[in-house]
Amino acid sequence: MTGQDLRQLLLNKWGCSFDIQLRRVQGKIFVQVMWKYLEQASFPLSEAEYLAHLDTVASYLHAWGGVPQVQAYIQETRDRPRLGKAVSIPLDLGERTSEWLL
Repeated sequence: MTGQDLRQLLLNKWGCSFDIQLRRVQGKIFVQVMWKYLEQASFPLSEAEYLAHLDTVASYLHAWGGVPQVQAYIQETRDRPRLGKAVSIPLDLGERTSEWLL
């Protein structure tokens, strides 16, 4: 998966290029689909910066083996990012969780 693939997944689901962040909370890693999106006038990144950010996120997901989890969650969820509430996707990294949490 590339950053462009990730963007297309978001566009197909919600029609917007939402921001994606990786968060570590209480020993777990979450992919959060934020409520800000590229098409907003107030979005802080240019399109090139946004795609570079998504490429970075996608490379982490690929390294962790989390791409199928994220794809399935986004396709199946009924949640939608909205002001003040991100869509949080928990990643199950199995035995490798401790490698990434140090």
